[in-house]
Formats: sequence, structure tokens, C-alpha cells
Amino acid sequence: MLKFKSTINMRGVEVKMVNEEIKTEIEEIITNPQLTFHQRKHQLATYAESLLNYVPISKEAAFAKENGIICDLFEGHAPYRPRYILPDYDKAIKQGSKFLELDPPKDLDEAINFLTILYTHVPSITGYPVYLGNLDRLLESFSEKYDDDTLYKKLKLFLITIDRLLPDGFTHANIGPEGTRVGRLLFKLERELKQVVPNLTLKYDQEKTSDELLIEGVKTVFEVGKPHFANHQMITSDLGEKYGVASCYNSLKEGGGAHTLVRLNLKKAAKEHRGRPQEFLDTTLLKYVKLALEVIESRAEYLVNKAKFFEHNFLALEGIISKAKFSSMLGIFGLKECTETLLDDNAHYGHDKEANKFSYKITDKILEILDKTEISHAEGNSNKAMFHSQSGIDLDTDTTPGTRITPGEEPDLFNHIKVVAPHHSKFIAGVSDIFHFEGTIRNNPKAVCDIIKGAFKEGMREFTFNLTDGEFVRITGYLVRRSDLEKYKNDESTRYTTTPLGEGAINIQGVLKRKRRMINHERNPWFN
Repeated sequence: MLKFKSTINMRGVEVKMVNEEIKTEIEEIITNPQLTFHQRKHQLATYAESLLNYVPISKEAAFAKENGIICDLFEGHAPYRPRYILPDYDKAIKQGSKFLELDPPKDLDEAINFLTILYTHVPSITGYPVYLGNLDRLLESFSEKYDDDTLYKKLKLFLITIDRLLPDGFTHANIGPEGTRVGRLLFKLERELKQVVPNLTLKYDQEKTSDELLIEGVKTVFEVGKPHFANHQMITSDLGEKYGVASCYNSLKEGGGAHTLVRLNLKKAAKEHRGRPQEFLDTTLLKYVKLALEVIESRAEYLVNKAKFFEHNFLALEGIISKAKFSSMLGIFGLKECTETLLDDNAHYGHDKEANKFSYKITDKILEILDKTEISHAEGNSNKAMFHSQSGIDLDTDTTPGTRITPGEEPDLFNHIKVVAPHHSKFIAGVSDIFHFEGTIRNNPKAVCDIIKGAFKEGMREFTFNLTDGEFVRITGYLVRRSDLEKYKNDESTRYTTTPLGEGAINIQGVLKRKRRMINHERNPWFN
């Protein structure tokens, strides 16, 4: 427990002075050469919040949290803003903003100016907006009077502004599912500018998305590691048409979001279990899911009724977001290790049929518990927590992200997809698997398109790939540039807040160990 001691300042007013340990830790943040001014300020604010008492939870939940079975992803002891906010930008553009003193934009310049200003006022766990909207659809109606060259220049300046103003890899924009002139130009510009921000998702719908747009997306990945591809039909069946993919593969309702994301370390939960594997589902797993939901509820309660975010923030007061569209997320990670811990020594998730089948039982059971358990402040998902396959953080030593297969242990591409796809339909709030392709695939973008289509037919919710020889390295839902990693290693600061996270993930999670795919050497029934 951190303790304070009282003293008297020069004006004779009693103040609180922190102990030496706290002062040392604060000074380490202030003097860290690897952090920019804004990064230092954000870490100082996070540190200050950590000095408050944690939101009320039971002793059992506190024990699980302290021992890493439950993890709140360092959201802070007293949440005062939702973790993820997805504003309804279309509504904001149509009505304007009284708080920001902005009228509804009438042309493209005003629309870009409106969005740029609004972005800087959207809070999140990172301090930057995690969702910028469906950019092509937002701007398409304003673009009609401009020729391609003029539109190209205006969009180019907009993308540069976003990257420089919001230097966080979790800042995310969507394109699609229909093709638009703005969408095609955005892909072209991404290939030219080679920026980390914004991260991108292409919503793919086999009935609405042309092969031309899909290939544009694939070619853009070749250059900058983005976009990743979302199964639009599957997600709309869960969330409706007005959804966004934000931050780290998080599918949430537009105009809403998630109060909090609390995750369950299935590996550690399995190590706590005493008994047969089947008993784990009905006893140990049930216990820790319930404790995680307790933490979720307490955090959401504090945000809503103590910090009163929705009563004070202009986004809610002006209807740009609505509490009725928010829920909270329960994430899982370490499914691979959990499965193998509970079964015999020969179990190998991703390769062994029995291990794979048991892994489906685990995710089925968690979903069943969530569907039967109502929680408060979750109107956006019928008063239930949203299930999420959490894609890991840089501190997850020897624990595989989400429901993925450990990097370096993946089977051939076809069987890899067949193993993980049955999990995807369960994760309404997002799930991810990342495939590492050799650079030779640049010569055959259509082959990648066929793989994406085939993966969605198998039931994948989202598909993400990366090239082994590219400047951009996909860590999880965010990207880092190799050149920025080198700067960070040399104690230089970089603009992007996610560079330190990427460096840690490469060293600890083995991101670069993902199996390299040479498409022409692997069995693939989806090729024409």
C-alpha cells in the first residue's frame, strides 16, 4: 500500500507529500528519453489514477486479479472514460456540434475540418480516438464536385494530419463494403504515404464488395501491412449495419462502444483447476468467468454513476454517442495453453483433433455463461457482456493471444484456418488470427483474395495477414515500423505511442516467429 505523509507548504496550507518511492517513479516518467511530451503526460495521468483505491470488488476477485487470472489491461483504478468509444460521425456531421461551435459541414473542406476537430475531443483508454468512422462513406457525398487530382490532394493532407495529430497505432478507420472513389483513393494514398496511422479495416461482403476493391486492399497490405479484412455479413448479423471495427479488432456498435475490457487468463485458470478436464468447464471456468464479470460490473458502475461520464460529456449530451449502445467486453487469452494443460501430455492445440474439440468446448461454455448472465450498463448487447478474443499484450510471457495457435507452431494454411474458424462466430466483439506470408505473394494478389474469401466461407469473422519482408510489422491489431523500432532500441523517442508495445511483443510474444507461408507450396482449395 502506497502511503502519503502530510506537510505544510510555504503558504501555511496543509498538503500531501508523496513518499520517496512514488517521487522516484514519477521522475522516471518525466526524464524518460524514449517518451515524447504527450506520452509523458499520458503516463503521468495514468500513474495518478493508479494511486486511487481500486473500484470495489470481492476478496475472491481481488485475489484472481492480483494473481493474473483476471486482468483489467491497466485501465486504471477509477475509470472516468469508456475504454472504447465509437462516435456516430455521420450523425455528428449532419447536426453539427453546439459544444464545439461547429455547424454541419457544407463541403469537403468543412467536413475534413469538422472531423479533425471532433477527433481530438474523443476520449479512450489510449488518450486518442480508437475509431475515426467509415471514412469513405463519410466523405464520399462531399467529393462529387472535385476531380481526382484535387480530391487526392485534399485526402492526402487529411491523412497526414491524422497521422501527425493522433500518433497511436490503435487509431482505426473503416472502408467499405461498397466501393467508392474516396475509398480507392485512400488505399492509393496509404501505399504512397506509408504511415502507421490510421489503422484500417476493409469490410468485405461477397454481395457488395467488388474484386477490384478487395485487390486494392490486398495490394495496400503488401505496402503498409493494412487493412485487415472483416466479414461484414457475419458482423452485421450480430450488431446490425451501424457498427465499426476499432482499435484491436474490436467490433462494436457505432454510436456506442465498450465501457471496459476485462480479460481472463485461461492458462492460469487451468493451472488452478483440480480434477478432470470436463469438470473444469462447470467449476473452475464458471468461477473465474463470474469473477471477471464482477470486475466488469464494478468498473462500469463507477464510470456511469460515480464519474458520471454520460451525464457530463458533450458526445453523449448531443447524441453522438448513447449509453444505450454501450456494453462491456469479457476477453480471453491463453486458450492454447489452457487446453494442453487440462488434457494429457500429447495434446497439441492446432494439430490434435481432441485438443481442438476441447478448445471449442471451452469457448462454447464461456459464451453460454455470458448468455445466461445479465449485467448492468450493458444495454447495447441485451444486458450481456460481449465476448472477445483478446489479442495479447507485451507482458504475456509464454501465453498465446486469444484463441490463436502459438507463433511457429501453426499447421499448413488450410488446416490453420479450419482449426481457428469454429471459434470466430462466438466472438461478437472481435477475434483475430494473423497469417505471415512470404514477400513473393506480391506477384499474386488474386491468390490472397481467394484465401480471404475461402476463410470467410469457413466461418472466420476477421482475416489479417502480414508480409515477412515488409517495413511494417503487424503486432496484433496495430502496426509498427521497423525503422521506429530501431530508434526506440537506441533510446530515441518516436511519435507513435505503440512502438514500445510492439518492441515488447516482438521480444516476449515471438511475433516474428509466425510461420512463413509460401502460397504456391501449400494446399489451397479456394484457388480458381
